Amino acid sequence: MAHVPGPASLPWEVNEVAHGILHHHFYRSEVVGDQRDFYVYTPPGYQPRAKQKYPVLYLLHGFSDDASGWTAVGRAHVILDNLIAQGKVKPMLVVMPLGYGAPEIVARGFGGPGDAALRQRNFDRFTQALLTEVIPQVESAYHVIANRNSRAIAGLSMGGAESLLTGLNHLDEFAWVGSFSAGGLQEDFSAQFPSLDASANQRLRALWVACGMDDGLIGVNRKFREWLKSKAIDHADIETPGVHSWMVWRRNLADFSQLLFR
Repeated sequence: MAHVPGPASLPWEVNEVAHGILHHHFYRSEVVGDQRDFYVYTPPGYQPRAKQKYPVLYLLHGFSDDASGWTAVGRAHVILDNLIAQGKVKPMLVVMPLGYGAPEIVARGFGGPGDAALRQRNFDRFTQALLTEVIPQVESAYHVIANRNSRAIAGLSMGGAESLLTGLNHLDEFAWVGSFSAGGLQEDFSAQFPSLDASANQRLRALWVACGMDDGLIGVNRKFREWLKSKAIDHADIETPGVHSWMVWRRNLADFSQLLFR
């Protein structure tokens, strides 16, 4: 990937503003049985010895990417720096974990997600690793507000499906859920979200479902939003020009992050 700079007004262009810090963590996952990593963005002004606590966005990459995707290509840290400096985003931590609960799915190439059992194992173990390994490590090592109202989850493509499956099936953990071009959802939505109904409206601060209008996944995303509507579940329907690309997801992150923790 090559970055061709655009005007400074674009949120993913580096500007003369205060910058946060990226931290890279490594650990052994007992859930998955491998060595893995995650990144943490701390905002400008974060002081390890200070008492101020921050909300957290868990931000998930897509299929074939790794934990560095949102910073190496998505420029999430640059977007947050700029929007925090402009007062458009509340200072927050952003945690970017490895998104595979079954890493063998990648060895199968883009045919891997077509294996229903493997796809489900990937989603299930990812959720378990996030809830029982990554979040506890983050909340032990950083000054964060450890409650659902200060915890958000969002992601792109495979990570969009993971954010929906993890967030909407664990409303005791997350109050803010965002999906960017979700990939991997099946159309048996009631089976994937068995306990989701209109009572979720009392717990969700935001449910934001976005997709590019020229994305091959627009069909299943529209069907999912129609299913949410049939269940009377409040959500935002976001469609923007574009295909399955980082130009869409960068804008999604810039827009979604401005809603959080208000």
